[in-house]
Amino acid sequence: GMASGLSCAISVLSSPRKRDRHFNSMRAQIFRFRSVPNLITIGRLFLVPVVIDLIVSHRWWGACAIFLVAGLSDALDGWLAKTFDLRTELGSYLDPLADKALLVSIYVALAIEAAVPPALAILIVARDLIIVGAVLLSWLLRRPMAIRPLLISKINTVAQILVAAFVLALEAMAYPVGPWVNSGFYAVAALTLLSMAAYLQQWLRHMSA
Repeated sequence: GMASGLSCAISVLSSPRKRDRHFNSMRAQIFRFRSVPNLITIGRLFLVPVVIDLIVSHRWWGACAIFLVAGLSDALDGWLAKTFDLRTELGSYLDPLADKALLVSIYVALAIEAAVPPALAILIVARDLIIVGAVLLSWLLRRPMAIRPLLISKINTVAQILVAAFVLALEAMAYPVGPWVNSGFYAVAALTLLSMAAYLQQWLRHMSA
């Protein structure tokens, strides 16, 4: 029972060889689970074609459910990585890639269905393409630049998520888009432009240094 478990623990801690073997075993188990957050992120990437199909086929409640699952999975893999120190270099690239792929796909699909202005979807796609192009160019010119998430970019992402969630919910309830949602479109457009300008300013400063 508890006494035997306690004596076993004392035995392990009192013997350096047993203690090292025990800690090595623990490290091996943690390493085995290190890929779990990345697997969750990859699963989120697989949701991209699913949510596009649901939107273009007007299955709005299903699209809302997938959007919610994607958001929860994003929170879960982030929590696992930070709480159990399961962060990896691959995860640092995969996580924002999955987030961007999902958001961009949703806005493009919503634009196709006239649920959001096409110009807004084009702006969101253009912003990401310009930033990726700038980073690739810096690598080609042998001036590699590490992209650090800016505060304005984080605010922009939150705004995009909120507006997309509202639009999906309104479509699911067959509720007409009101002026306040249009205000959300303008806010996302402004934040997208500001975010793009901030990254380009950072890139120009880096390239001219």
